[in-house]
Amino acid sequence: MIPHAAHRDALAAQQAEFLALARRAPPTAVVPGCPGWTALDVVTHLTGVHRWAAALSRTPPGAAVPPDDDPAPADDPAAAYAAAAAALLVALDEDPSRPCTTLTGAGTAGDWYRRQAHETLLHAWDLADAAGAPRTGSRAQVADAVEEVLDTLLPRQVRLGRTAALEVAVRLAGSRRWVLGSGPVVAEVAGPDAALLRLLWGRTPPTDPGLVVTGDRERAADVLSAALTP
Repeated sequence: MIPHAAHRDALAAQQAEFLALARRAPPTAVVPGCPGWTALDVVTHLTGVHRWAAALSRTPPGAAVPPDDDPAPADDPAAAYAAAAAALLVALDEDPSRPCTTLTGAGTAGDWYRRQAHETLLHAWDLADAAGAPRTGSRAQVADAVEEVLDTLLPRQVRLGRTAALEVAVRLAGSRRWVLGSGPVVAEVAGPDAALLRLLWGRTPPTDPGLVVTGDRERAADVLSAALTP
């Protein structure tokens, strides 16, 4: 398990990368992996997500959860994001052991370092693609972001009724071997962790040239088309 301190460092690094890209990408630049989204949409969205996470980190377990609606675009989107990013770190750093509400129920403020680090990584990639810039992120963080889909995000999607429980499984073969779903393994998708992460988040299809699908391709496509993430 990666310690909170490492996730905190990853979050701060990805926030800096995201802010640089927010200043670089034209607001109307199209985000290839998110049809209908522009760079401005991504910046506005992550600004709202950081604010929501900061609020939840101060919300006691069992208390009413604040709404997670995206805010209206700011006059200076990059500045608004910078303020939200700083405020998030302040909220989490106050007391990482503080009991609070997380995506899986009761947890601590420090649990949010991981979730927000991975969220910021993904959206930094969105902005990088929109700006024609390289994607960043350590191999350890990318692998853990794949792990998070399986151990946190997909179970929450099922619990909230956003997708049905997966009755068959697909093996993911990257730097590690993961199993997506339960029941018999019907196919395997092999490739770099970054491509697997983008696949799980709907940023790229199974036909991505960086991925190799073996086994029952049709059933694999059905599994991968589910709402695996928020």
